Formats: sequence, C-alpha cells, structure tokens
Amino acid sequence: MTVLLFIVGVLVVVVGIAASIALHEVGHLVPAKLFRVRVTQYMVGFGPTIWSRRRGETEYGLKAIPAGGYVSMVGMFPPATTEAGAVRQSSTGVFQQLTNDARQAAAEQLQPGDEDRVFYKLPIWKRIIIMLGGPLMNLLIGTVLFAVLIMGFGNAQATTTLSEVYRCVVPASQQAATGQTDCAPEDPAAPAFEAGLQPGDRVVAFDGREVTDWDELSGWIRDAAGREVGITYVRDGESVESVITPLLTERPVAAEDGTAMVDDDGDAVTQEVGFIGVGSTQELVPQPATEVLPAVGDSLARVAGVVLNLPQRVVEVGQAAFSDAPRDPEGPISVVGVGRIAGEISAMEEVPVESRAATLVGLVAGVNLALFVFNLIPLLPLDGGHVAGALWEGLRRGVARVFGRPDPGPFDMARLLPLTYAVAILLMGMGVLLIYADIVKPVDLFG
Repeated sequence: MTVLLFIVGVLVVVVGIAASIALHEVGHLVPAKLFRVRVTQYMVGFGPTIWSRRRGETEYGLKAIPAGGYVSMVGMFPPATTEAGAVRQSSTGVFQQLTNDARQAAAEQLQPGDEDRVFYKLPIWKRIIIMLGGPLMNLLIGTVLFAVLIMGFGNAQATTTLSEVYRCVVPASQQAATGQTDCAPEDPAAPAFEAGLQPGDRVVAFDGREVTDWDELSGWIRDAAGREVGITYVRDGESVESVITPLLTERPVAAEDGTAMVDDDGDAVTQEVGFIGVGSTQELVPQPATEVLPAVGDSLARVAGVVLNLPQRVVEVGQAAFSDAPRDPEGPISVVGVGRIAGEISAMEEVPVESRAATLVGLVAGVNLALFVFNLIPLLPLDGGHVAGALWEGLRRGVARVFGRPDPGPFDMARLLPLTYAVAILLMGMGVLLIYADIVKPVDLFG
C-alpha cells in the first residue's frame, strides 16, 4: 500500500507540473493569436514528436522529453541589413554562421501574407505581453493553488489536544551537546507524565483559566515554572482534573517563523522557562482570502532569494552531491526531487489524507511560482531575455527620436544566439546536476 501511495503522489505532482507547463505555453499562444502572429507549433516537451494534430495553421502536439515546451511564431528574427538597408552578407565565423542559419530557418517559415504577421514587426508592448504571458500564467496558477491551499485546506495550527507526552525532561543545552533524546536515570520526570496526561487528551483549563489556544497555553506554562497549578483535560469524553508543577528548564527560543533562533556562531538560543513535556497535534484551519496574497508574496521572495544566488546554490548542491556535506533543504531541486518528496508525503499513512493532499497542492503551487520567477531572468532563451530585448529596442528607438537620429530598426535578437546557446548549455548542465544530486543525495525534509 505504501508503494502505491508513493506512486500516486509522484503522478499527482507530475501531472500537475505537466499541466502547468502546458498552460504556460497557452499564456504565450493566446496573445500571439490575438495579435495575429502566425503560430506554426504549440508543443509540450522537446525531442521527437509522439503525437500531434493540426488545427488551422497551428500544429499542436506532445514531444518525447517532458522537460518544457514551446510556441513557434513566425518572424522571431528580423532580416539582417546594413546601415544602407542592403542584406548583410554571411560571415564564415562559427557563431555568425549559427546566427545566419537560424535567421535563414526563420525566413523559410514565411509564407505569402505573413508580411504583417511576423513577431518582430509587432509594437514593443505587444511583444512584451506575448512573452510575459507564460510566466504570468504560472503566477496565476500558483496564486489560485495557494488560494485553494489557504482558504480550502487551511494552515496547519497547533491545537490543545496532545500528540505526545514525554517521560522525562532533557535540557536543550544537553540535547545540543550530546544529541541525547532518550531518558537517562538522572533526568527528571516530565511534569505532564507525572500528572497522568496521555496523548489524545485535550487540555481545557490551566491554572483556573479556560484554554482555547495552544500558544496562549504555552505562555501560561512558561510563566508558571515551579508553581503547582490545576490542569483540566478531556479524555474519552470525560473531564479529568489534576495538578501539575511546570519544571524550570532550558528550552530553545522560537523565531517569528516558528524555527529555533540561533546566535552568530550558529548555536541555538535558549532560555529558562516552565516546561511540562508535551507536544500538540496539528490541524488545518481555513484562512480568509486576505491571507492569500501575503502568502504568495512570501513564497515569491524565498524563490527570488534562491534565484539571485543560483550560481552559489548550484555549486553547493554539487559539493553536497560529491561529498559527505548535507543538502540545503532551502536550495534548488529538480523535478525528480519534487516527485520524490511528493511520493514520500503521499506514503505517510500516519498523516491525515487532507494534510497530505494539501502538501501536494502546495508543491505544485510552489513549482509554478518558481517557474514565474525563473522565466523572468533577462537571459535568452528564457522569456525574460525576449522582454529585455524588446525593452532595449524601445530604448534605442526612443533615444534616436529624442536626438533626431534615423530609426535604428528592430533589435536583431539573432545576434544573441551564441549567448543563448551558452545559457541553454548551462541550464541543461544545471538540470543534470540537480537530477543527479536528487538521486544520490536527496533533500531530507523529514529527518
């Protein structure tokens, strides 16, 4: 059953990512057709075609390698001309020959009547809309999925029902120094264990105050160190009263995001507070619509941080893959890594189905936001590179108008093809490295 659940989790994410890629290309296709650019192909994947069908002037199909997709539009490159307007002669240079070959291939796509349907003749704002259509589609998908996640499933929040009751208390400094997690004879018994609490009990009162919020209860426990107080909990539908004395001990200080705070040396920051030795269960609590956009913004900021430091992050992944160094769970991963995480989550039978489904939705949402940010990088062959080229053309023409100079004409993106090939090779190399790392040194999110 576990293997089947693992496969189901992988398939859910694979289908979700494939649909996201297909819709990304729809984001390019729709405005291109609205602006009357002739689109010759809409393809999901690369490599050999495994299925296609022609509708009107466009061939729609699936390729064998599901690693992206593309929309082929006529007239992506303008004809090469000299200052006098004559056709520039071909050069024998390797890079120039690549450029000429690409320009010739683009010219061979043209048919009678395409003179005003080529991409490079569109106004700059229309070209930008077409190229941004794909990333914006991913942003829309990610936002919708975040809305489903936050408003439909909800955020995981601690409840006042106990998930575990510790038998003893091990100070945080002792855990950090020795790695001890099991009870030793000299460790004091946990107050909750002595008071008779068990997993599944729901705390309803503490020190004469009604308990409705776990964080509030935790604060009361911290402040009651060394003082005997009353505690009331519900077990099997019956109310039980007892007394408990929180023990003063070292506990980690939590940051705003719930993680343990660390000092400049990387050591956990601790403080002495009251502690009874219990953990709470988590449940999904739906949130209002106002929480969606802030959550999307936080996710975009994290992804942007990874992208801005991508070369360093990739080097760290490579070092981890070929050494004993651990993988950074916040670092980049491949589709293989995402699929593995999805499978592991789906196979956790001890986790409620609703929570597992919510996590899978969150994974696909995160992938879409990552695609949005990544495709905005202003380098060809990414969408951001085409946007940057259009903006540069607009700047050149604007400067020419201001100073009364002749219109320099469309910016020749074909001249950037050598850089495009170099970036494409680097991206493929990065993809291969990430896949290898996700196989031999996968990210461990679950300890």
